Parts: sequence; structure tokens; C-alpha cells
Amino acid sequence: MLTIDQIKTIVVCGAGTMGAGIAQVAAMSGYYAVLYDLQTAALEGSQQRLEEYLDKAVSKGRMTREEKAGTLQRYTTTADINKCQADVVIEAIVERPDIKKDLFRKLAEVNGRDTIFASNTSSLSISLIAKDIIHPERVAGMHFFNPAPLMKLVEIVSGDETAPAVAELLYTLAGKMGKTPVMAKDTPGFIVNRVARHYYLEAMQIAAEGVADYKKIDRLMESAGFRMGPFALMDLIGNDINLAVTRSIYTAYDQAPRFTPSSLQIEKVEEGALGKKTGKGFYNYL
Repeated sequence: MLTIDQIKTIVVCGAGTMGAGIAQVAAMSGYYAVLYDLQTAALEGSQQRLEEYLDKAVSKGRMTREEKAGTLQRYTTTADINKCQADVVIEAIVERPDIKKDLFRKLAEVNGRDTIFASNTSSLSISLIAKDIIHPERVAGMHFFNPAPLMKLVEIVSGDETAPAVAELLYTLAGKMGKTPVMAKDTPGFIVNRVARHYYLEAMQIAAEGVADYKKIDRLMESAGFRMGPFALMDLIGNDINLAVTRSIYTAYDQAPRFTPSSLQIEKVEEGALGKKTGKGFYNYL
């Protein structure tokens, strides 16, 4: 198995907000980052947002021009899975175990026996994702939080067959990427998302009852020390993704009432108001 010093290239699958953010973190941390997505428009948008982020960092003195140039040299995008050879692969695609499993199978065909496969899933079972994959011992969870360039925490999750050395390697890798890793058990929602359901659900219940509107709730939570209010955060994550996680946890815990999905968010998703990515969610971004 690879040692931490042998890890040079990281492939990130999925050019959404999370995937692009993880690839950015990898490139800024000195790794060669390859962002993979079938949608070239998504890849182009990610490249543009990265350049804008780096330009802003340089203008504010948080990064030198040389550091910016180095980051861009280490960052590439591709829609060709045959160009996804890496030491570590991190998937950040749709929250469906069948699609994640299929992606890992295809990636295994173009990678060597030492490649580690990490899932950024926020609620799905790592053991389920790894099931029927040729080397399940090389599959683990590496759950970043939005926005990935800013949020420090990363949950490292071992499935039933994950090799302890693989989990330890990802733990160390997260630290080298400037993150604060924590080992979590393979339970629905792991640690943070199980707790966070109530950050979102109770906020939506308060809004539905007319106690306070979105903006007031967000403003109060941010003034209390949270980096983002619940509604702004749901819009950033994507209401469809956030709802899918809630439904997954709700189902996993035998439809426990405390995890009941909010009709408020269901309506947003049905309307196509998914958040920043569609220009409208709880807030209007157009």
C-alpha cells in the first residue's frame, strides 16, 4: 500500500460545488488534482470559479502570484474517465449508492492495485458502497463539508471491510490538506449530518410556523457563531441534495419523527428552486 509521501495525484469526481471545492483544496495543498465530470460546462464553470477565487486571494494578500500559478498548474479537468489515474480517488457525485458503486467499478479498471477510493457521501453506508467492489478494503469515506475550501472538518469513515491502514492514510491526507480529520463510524449521517438535520429541520419548522423568516433565522444563527445560517447553507449545498440526505437518514432510522423531511424544502425541490446552482432557493440569486 502507498505511504502518505507517495500520494501525488488526487482525482475528484463530480464538478458540483463540493467536488470542485475538494479539487481546489487538493491543488492548493500541493497535490496534482484532476476534476472529472461528464458535463464539460460544469468543468469550465469550476475552472472559472477557481481562477476567480485565486485572483481574490492574491488581491487580498492571502496568496502570492507564484502560489496562484502553482495551484493552476496542478489543477486539470477532464471528461474522459481514462485520464483518471490517481493515488487517491474521491467521489462527490449524486447520493445514490448504485451510481457510486458503478463509478468506482469503472475507475478500478483504469487504476492500479494501490489506488484508494474515497466517497464523500454525507449519509450513505460505506459498507454498502464498497459491497461487490473487487477491493473493498481500499474503499472508505472521506466526508468534506461545504464550502470545502473554508470548512476544516473532514469525517473519515471505515466500512466493514476497510483496511485500518487505508483509514489512517486518509486521516493523514486530510491533515496535509489543512483539514481537521475525525474518525467516524459507518452509521446513517455519521456524526455531523445526523446532528445537523435538526439545524435545518428546526429552522424550517420555525419558518413554517411564522415565528421568524429565513433572513432573520440566518442572521441570528450567524451572530451566534455559526459560519452560515441554515437557509443560506441549504442553498449552497443544494436543496435537492440536502433533502436527499434527510430522506436517507429518515429511512435509515425507521422513519423516526425527529428526522421527518420538511414540506417547506420538498416544495422548493419540486419547484426547481435548488439554491445557488439554479439561481433561486430560499433566496434569489439572479
